[in-house]
Amino acid sequence: MVVAGRIRKGAYFDSVTLMNVARELSHMEGVADAAVVMGTNENRAILAAADLLTPEFEASGDTDLLIGVRAETNEVAKAALIAVDQLLENVRGTADDGEAFVPRSLDGALDVIPGANLALISVAGRYAGEVAARVLDRGLHVMLFSDNVPLETEVELKTRAHKQGLLVMGPDCGTAIINGIPLGFANAVNRGPIGIVAASGTGLQEVSTLVSNLGSGISQAIGTGGHDVKSAVGGTTFMDGLEALADDAETEVIVLVSKPPDDEVLGRIKKKLAKIQQPVVSVFLGTEPEGPNDCRTLAEAAFRAVTIALGEEPDGARGPLLGGDDREAGIVERIVEERSNGQRYVRALMSGGTFASEAEIVFAGIGLNDVHSNVPSGNAAKLDDPLRSVANTIVDLGSDEFTVGRPHPMIDYSLRVKRIVDEANDPDTAVILLDVVLGYGSNPNPASELDEAVREAVSKVAVVCSITGTDRDPQNRRAVREALEGAGAVTAGSNLSACRIAGLVARKLGVK
Repeated sequence: MVVAGRIRKGAYFDSVTLMNVARELSHMEGVADAAVVMGTNENRAILAAADLLTPEFEASGDTDLLIGVRAETNEVAKAALIAVDQLLENVRGTADDGEAFVPRSLDGALDVIPGANLALISVAGRYAGEVAARVLDRGLHVMLFSDNVPLETEVELKTRAHKQGLLVMGPDCGTAIINGIPLGFANAVNRGPIGIVAASGTGLQEVSTLVSNLGSGISQAIGTGGHDVKSAVGGTTFMDGLEALADDAETEVIVLVSKPPDDEVLGRIKKKLAKIQQPVVSVFLGTEPEGPNDCRTLAEAAFRAVTIALGEEPDGARGPLLGGDDREAGIVERIVEERSNGQRYVRALMSGGTFASEAEIVFAGIGLNDVHSNVPSGNAAKLDDPLRSVANTIVDLGSDEFTVGRPHPMIDYSLRVKRIVDEANDPDTAVILLDVVLGYGSNPNPASELDEAVREAVSKVAVVCSITGTDRDPQNRRAVREALEGAGAVTAGSNLSACRIAGLVARKLGVK
């Protein structure tokens, strides 16, 4: 194999464009691997780990484009490096061919939509605070998609917004649904009487889609960013969002979603709840429920909220969502019977950090021991190497060590596809657990991305998937489910159900 590289000076492209170009290069005949990234220190480290770092890349800067190729011959490598120019030009040409005018400034955008009252900001973290401050100056709410925003900047923005009666959702707020419009990584859900405040993007997606699939709907879904419930920020947006839903005539039930808030913030939330008239369902993952509407898992929270909204349990939904029924027992027994000697562990490859946390909670609840994770909480042990599984393993592929310099795993499936094959080839693996997250911004064809790897894996291990989404999503949940089942995977009604199935398989095999 030959490794070759090329630098394009001062050529900036967004990460999704570069991901698509790299994929096209990888599909060229004779190309084994390819990467097209900006020349940051983090990206050079990723290239080094993939054995695609060439000597000329050491002199690159953040605004330089790095193209690395591993190919069968020098000729193939050279052709691939040259092909990048045309591939990038095709992307740019497609964007330029659109007829719609795209404003290039805040003032220009407000000229086009003078009545706008919310701005979604997605710029580099070092600039995001300044842009958000300008938006607040114009009296608009802010959804701050950007990450790597300094904590002191977040506190300053939220304090200022609170005084102005505005919301700052974020930084690192990936999901919201405002007046029926999905923003960021959100889904096409029904309008309805249930409002959500969430310090977790994937948690918000799971609850909102389950609510919709159960026959109810969402009034508003307000994301806060994960740091909001920490003492340093004080839960400012969480509290303001809760108050906004309490004042909303269309919101009849409120759901709160978060990993455990810091004690000080949790105390403020409880004090605020005492003044709320609507029923409130909460899921603070990893905390023990105290009241009848406090839930341990996301599916339980969605199920409870819909039950309150409808006045009765959704018909036939308890088992598929929450598990513990005959169907689940039958699936577990079948998978256990099909395993060979020595196969006994579950390997959870999650794209959502909240789903990874929920997997750990579910595993602990069913008595599965010897659990390891790159993002441990509770009783799980810390993985020494996130690229190497140990016993029962939960990996959050959306954590920093996997996402620096590359698109989120809900967009780019390449790392997970490789990991699925690697785990299936481990003789200790019995079952692979996956979350498949649909919606706007997510990978447009996840079933196609996973098909080959799942088909290869199920010849050796079981593959269990949850699918977060609705039939109205661009990917169509039903179509994705049918495709994954056609490839041999077991699909579950919720992340909770998928975790229970996979965890029970590993627990039974572990004591065989």
